[in-house]
Amino acid sequence: MERLIICQVCGNEMEAALVSCPFCGAERASDPLFPPGPRHRTVNLERGLPTVRQALDRLRQELELARLQGCRVLTLIHGYGSSGTGGAIRTEVRRQLDYLMERGEINDVLAGEDFHRRTGHGRQIMRRFPFLALHHDANRGNRGITLVVL
Repeated sequence: MERLIICQVCGNEMEAALVSCPFCGAERASDPLFPPGPRHRTVNLERGLPTVRQALDRLRQELELARLQGCRVLTLIHGYGSSGTGGAIRTEVRRQLDYLMERGEINDVLAGEDFHRRTGHGRQIMRRFPFLALHHDANRGNRGITLVVL
């Protein structure tokens, strides 16, 4: 039986004998005992009908918790807003994620409406993280979610 390890970049399982990950191409770290953790979590930022400030505070807490757990991808449920044009929480969460990405605190952001196999960015994320192909919102164009790669 071949021993499997977890790639530290994409979170996929790979054979311990490999020098680089077959999914993302990253070179394997010298220590193959990467601490196991959830590869993916879903966080509902609109639970309890929070204000924008409360939703952003929860976002920061959940990002930190996910990092500590070794999580690779977060699905944020922020809703689309009752107006039909995009809500305040959605707008501010995405603005905050763009800022965090510019600062290098997160690796990537994928809007739910782009979470398709047929779009370039969506296809790229699904190749890096094959477990997302089973995500219930894959290929549905859900504007009320955003995926974050840590």
